[in-house]
Amino acid sequence: MNMLQSPTEPNKETEPDKKKAASFDKKAALQAINLDFKGTASRSQAARLLEALSRYPVTTFEAMRYLDVYHCPARVLQLRKQGHKITTHWQTVVTEAGVRHRVGLYLLDSMAGQANSGGVASHGEQ
Repeated sequence: MNMLQSPTEPNKETEPDKKKAASFDKKAALQAINLDFKGTASRSQAARLLEALSRYPVTTFEAMRYLDVYHCPARVLQLRKQGHKITTHWQTVVTEAGVRHRVGLYLLDSMAGQANSGGVASHGEQ
């Protein structure tokens, strides 16, 4: 805290950005799921994705980067055929290379309220 700052005023210089902290926590959790559900078989990938979806909405990019699910739409279809209700919300994201991509944000039905409260445009696909 600097000399001009009141004791109750948050210190923006040292307080972590809440979105970045949540994003870091999500990334760490997805990486831990990847370690817990080993294997490259479609069944293993689907299990990782389902576990992740039970905790967070997951984008195609997150599934690839942190869960080693390299064809996320196929795994989502596999899970839907098993009876899981998964909704797709479309987002445009910018990659590290600065390229814009339209990707799916997948949610289990129990997670759908979280995406809508976060301002995600819904183009539900079941």
